[in-house]
Amino acid sequence: MTTLMLTEDETMLRDSARGFLDGAAPVKNLRTNRDQGRPYDTGLWREMAQMGWAGVLVDEAHGGSDMGHRAAGILAEEMGQTLVASPFISSAVIAATALKASASERLSGIADGSALYALAIDEGSKYGPARIAMSAEKSGNAFRLSGRKVFVADGASANRVLVLARTGGSAGDTEGLTLFDIDADRAGLTREAKRTVDSRDYARLDFDGVEATCDDVVGEVDGGMAAIATALNAGQAALSAELTGLSAGAFAMTAGYLKERKQFDVIIGTFQALQHRAAHMWSEIEVTASAIANAGRVLDESPDSADLAVSIAKARATKTAKLVVSEGVQMHGGIGMTDEFDMGFYMKRARVGAEWLGDYGYHAARVAAARGF
Repeated sequence: MTTLMLTEDETMLRDSARGFLDGAAPVKNLRTNRDQGRPYDTGLWREMAQMGWAGVLVDEAHGGSDMGHRAAGILAEEMGQTLVASPFISSAVIAATALKASASERLSGIADGSALYALAIDEGSKYGPARIAMSAEKSGNAFRLSGRKVFVADGASANRVLVLARTGGSAGDTEGLTLFDIDADRAGLTREAKRTVDSRDYARLDFDGVEATCDDVVGEVDGGMAAIATALNAGQAALSAELTGLSAGAFAMTAGYLKERKQFDVIIGTFQALQHRAAHMWSEIEVTASAIANAGRVLDESPDSADLAVSIAKARATKTAKLVVSEGVQMHGGIGMTDEFDMGFYMKRARVGAEWLGDYGYHAARVAAARGF
């Protein structure tokens, strides 16, 4: 039976992460990053890497701690509470998982924080790996990648790109896709940063005959979905954890406001209607946190069977975050929508996080399919 309780090591990891982030990465840092035009604080990322966070899924032979997906989720959840911007999910979770099976030498770079990855999958407005049409045509002993990827998280700042392209079949086929690991400054690859409401790093990547050799292939040619499947689940689980941490952070802010704000000399937190709404939020966060913990445990124990657990976690995390930030903005009144107040940042991040790596509809459909509907 899968246990949802934290181990002693996981408890220490959570406590140390919370203590570090409270001091080094308060929510106001997101505003600073935005105003300075930087996707994240590189100094903070170096500190996180030095603490071993970048190598949480990398084996010890490559300089990591290999604590597992539940531990990665704990870190992501703690980052979510203060809206920490970093390449953690793209590099330390998705790329590390994708490259782990091949024991890539680049795992060492991930562990020390120097290898910064972006995942180039989406080609349209909605997530759907099977709908990929971008071509990777055979050219001698190499491939030529041509096409466009959109909504690429960490795409402007990454120095490497994991890109899924079609070497066979047609859009809609799960077969005929190949995963490539290429450097981000390769000839023919252009990147255009895109502004998003959550002030994070997203980009559009255009591939114009970009050369990729057989050494750049991760897994097998035409077997890209098999090479990336667990990594996608890992990223979705970590993003779900971040959204749950976001919900907890937004709820704490709202609960604090309810205890302080007065109307007609009465603390509004004493109003029964608001108490009921706060209790509803708290209950949803707790249930969702259990789904997050379960997804992490399943990924650690039986990663090939994690689809259902991960999609339940992502669907619940998306729905819970939407509830909590909407209620938080409303309970704060007009101040909740102002740029000077942090609640708006939680709302914006929740909206973007809901779309990345599959929205509620995508994951609800995957849950339904897994249950035979």
